[in-house]
Amino acid sequence: MKIYNTLTRKKEEFIPENENEIKIYVCGPTVYNYFHIGNARPFVVFDTLRKYLEYRGHHVKYVQNFTDVDDKIINRAREEGATPSEISEKYIREYFKDAEALNVKEATAHPKVTENMDEIILFIETLIQKGYAYEVQGDIYFDTKKFQEYGKLSKQNMEELDSGSRVEVDTRKRNPIDFALWKAQKQQDEISWDSPWGKGRPGWHIECSVMSSKYLGGTIDIHAGGQDLIFPHHENEIAQSEALTGKPMANYWMHNEFINIDNEKMSKSKGNFFMVRDILKEYDPEVVRFFLISGHYRSPINFSRELMVQARNALSRLNNAKTNMEHLLENAENETIQPEESIKLEALLRYKQKFIDTMEDDLNTADAISVVFELVREINSSVTDKSSRAFMKALYEFFMELTAVLGLLQKPQTQEVDADILKLVEDREQARKEKNFARADEIRDVLKEKGFTLKDTTQGVKIERIDH
Repeated sequence: MKIYNTLTRKKEEFIPENENEIKIYVCGPTVYNYFHIGNARPFVVFDTLRKYLEYRGHHVKYVQNFTDVDDKIINRAREEGATPSEISEKYIREYFKDAEALNVKEATAHPKVTENMDEIILFIETLIQKGYAYEVQGDIYFDTKKFQEYGKLSKQNMEELDSGSRVEVDTRKRNPIDFALWKAQKQQDEISWDSPWGKGRPGWHIECSVMSSKYLGGTIDIHAGGQDLIFPHHENEIAQSEALTGKPMANYWMHNEFINIDNEKMSKSKGNFFMVRDILKEYDPEVVRFFLISGHYRSPINFSRELMVQARNALSRLNNAKTNMEHLLENAENETIQPEESIKLEALLRYKQKFIDTMEDDLNTADAISVVFELVREINSSVTDKSSRAFMKALYEFFMELTAVLGLLQKPQTQEVDADILKLVEDREQARKEKNFARADEIRDVLKEKGFTLKDTTQGVKIERIDH
């Protein structure tokens, strides 16, 4: 497999440190709110990477943290009259609800900052002992000038960083771009921990270095996240981790591109900032997942109603193919595969290698989806009502095998239909059985007003949302 490595700015052959266990660390959410569609992209993209590697027979140790102490959490707690831990625990629970809806598998470990405070303090103490960090009035800063390779991930020059620093100017620091490892407590009600430098809490960057090393060991295979994390977050992780160990923190750095909203950058000020929780009220979770992997992860994608409708329609075609195969399989009479079917099956199974080739090329999910649609067209032209059960079973399992790698077609199609809609559908069916067609038409019109249309198929009645 080839992976585009942000560190080298080129595609490289992926060679894990240990063939028996691939180690991946993905930066998780700061849990002060529901996660937005921009957050969802790395969650889904790197979950797909994990699914693919496991499909190829690898054991993957996958760690994704929760930042459960942060200024945003503290501020939200003050606003709501709650404790920071109450806020963080609430939104950790909500994260799992939305992640499960998107078919994002739970990580091997979901460490929290607050559960690793001893390790964080020890890590900082060691950096101080090695001369890479210094104390100023209870705050601890990393001395970026001491780490000669600072800037190697973001490809930024130290002098340029110093002169045009994006970091808030603090005259107490030795260098403008030195970053906080530990923050002294500023207010009495601020959450804090005892440390050798007084009460305080860790800076943002130190947590991932500590949890990566604790849960995955020394040099890991892949560190991943959104493009916005390249600088300063991942740059700072590299500096503090490699200053401590003298070894590479990760061999491959993967970053997904941004999501635009109606061709504009997503921002709260523009009012185009969408939480996944709200999006799921309108769109099926699998539609959202399909949309998020329908473009290559290193290309920007545009979130719009038009494109979401396209994603819904495309996924509907895959679901129809699945339903049709299930119907043919259920009704197949001939158990034994026929010679001509064996030839067809062998030809269709070649799509497996085509699918693998696209995924091996830097996780090209966009082309992998195209391969699945090609497979569907070939299946549709190869099966008939006379197809054998063995032939249909092989095709169905092969189709589901590939879609499972993408995390698609894993849930019932009616998952977004409320119970009252299902009741109306049942009432319509009963009215038709009783030949009360006026009542059946009346119910159909009510369903249309609620945004649903019904299609009578050989497999029964199919409920579909009306796209506006």
